[in-house]
Amino acid sequence: MRNGKRRDEITKMRVLKITGLAVAVLLVIIQFFPAAPVLPGDISPAADISHTVAVPGPVRDIFKRSCYDCHSNQTRYPWYTRIQPVGWLMASHIRKGRDNLDLSGFGTYSKRKQWNKLRAIAESIRDSSMPLTSYLWIHPDARLSSRNAMLVINWAEATRNAMAAAGRP
Repeated sequence: MRNGKRRDEITKMRVLKITGLAVAVLLVIIQFFPAAPVLPGDISPAADISHTVAVPGPVRDIFKRSCYDCHSNQTRYPWYTRIQPVGWLMASHIRKGRDNLDLSGFGTYSKRKQWNKLRAIAESIRDSSMPLTSYLWIHPDARLSSRNAMLVINWAEATRNAMAAAGRP
């Protein structure tokens, strides 16, 4: 009986070692398949949100610190994005982020779409769905204080109201 238990423990240890080795080998192999960086599109710098609507300096600074990595052509790629699968995950987040809102291409949107995107910006900040929690784990400086969140929300709503008053939504 005792000998059978010992044999089971040895078998479990072998399985764990083989599994660990297989995972390590797989992690090494996937490093040869890096994520392609998400390149900026052919969008003029004049299409940036700061050139399309009036964006006060503090709001622009918040955008650059908390939003531009995923929602613009000004993505900063930290060292850890060269490690897979982190790089793949980041590239996927950036593609999805730009598809949803591209602050670099804001001026290419129709006035109606700009108006709706401003509403979405305010709602996403109000319900704390942006910035993503997973992004904040690694970029805690992107976290919005309640003051900064209200600053962006108030700016987005005021800009929408100004667009509506000018008959442009």
